[in-house]
Amino acid sequence: MELSVVLVHYKSPEALFTCLDTLAPELAGRAAEVLVVDNDSRDGTPARLAAERPAVRVIANAENVGYARAVNQGLAATSGEFVLVMNPDCEVRPGAIAALLARLRAHPRAAIAGPRIENPDGSLEYSARAFPDHLTFLFNRYSLLTRLFPRNRWSRRYLMTDWDHASPRAVDWLSGACLLVRRAAAAQVGGMDEAFFMFNEDVDWCRRMVLAGFENHYVPDAVVVHHIGASRGRVAPRVIVSRHRGMIHYFRKHHPAHPLVEALAAGFIWLRAGLMLAHNALRPRA
Repeated sequence: MELSVVLVHYKSPEALFTCLDTLAPELAGRAAEVLVVDNDSRDGTPARLAAERPAVRVIANAENVGYARAVNQGLAATSGEFVLVMNPDCEVRPGAIAALLARLRAHPRAAIAGPRIENPDGSLEYSARAFPDHLTFLFNRYSLLTRLFPRNRWSRRYLMTDWDHASPRAVDWLSGACLLVRRAAAAQVGGMDEAFFMFNEDVDWCRRMVLAGFENHYVPDAVVVHHIGASRGRVAPRVIVSRHRGMIHYFRKHHPAHPLVEALAAGFIWLRAGLMLAHNALRPRA
């Protein structure tokens, strides 16, 4: 089989079915399979899929096992030479899958290919980035310092904003919202690190691919629209906590330091999390 599509779903049924609708014409004529891993959404999605999309396979988890573990379930349950891992709040544009497949076939050392990801208004989501360093938690895509000083050198380095994102190239890492993965590379390197419940598992996976001698490629001819559910209004506090816990795990894993230095860094990250939780509590509900 050429292609497996793995979608991890949690309480976003309308987005999921829209995603499936945009995938259908791109998969027509291909040897492909689609698998939805439902993380205990309790919204009737598995039953609705069985009734309305009988060709789509479903794994219905009895609990929310997290994103990384659900992706690994999908990898284990599918057999395609390439695996498209997608968030259900993504919509693929015509030709996107073909462009991603062509890139991986043309570059045997490329383990992962990622599309140009756009926001619903057509603006660019900076989905191809440099590996984070010790200042990234202050200068990432959502940080206050990046919003106040978007042209600072640390944000520019991390988000690669000095590059127009119009040409294909190998990059450090790509957003997990949509990744085409070479199964042979995943078999060699391993699946996503399940210590990441949600967030940062994509950075870690891409870094492990590079450490194993593979590359990660950005493919602008492949376009995907990403409807980020948490971009407006208040988000669940556990989302903020999970993001920062993932940051700490990532840095301890890939940038080990003296325990006192690690403790200090973790303290700063949790301080940032606290400030974001306080700010989040003051925002209107979506």
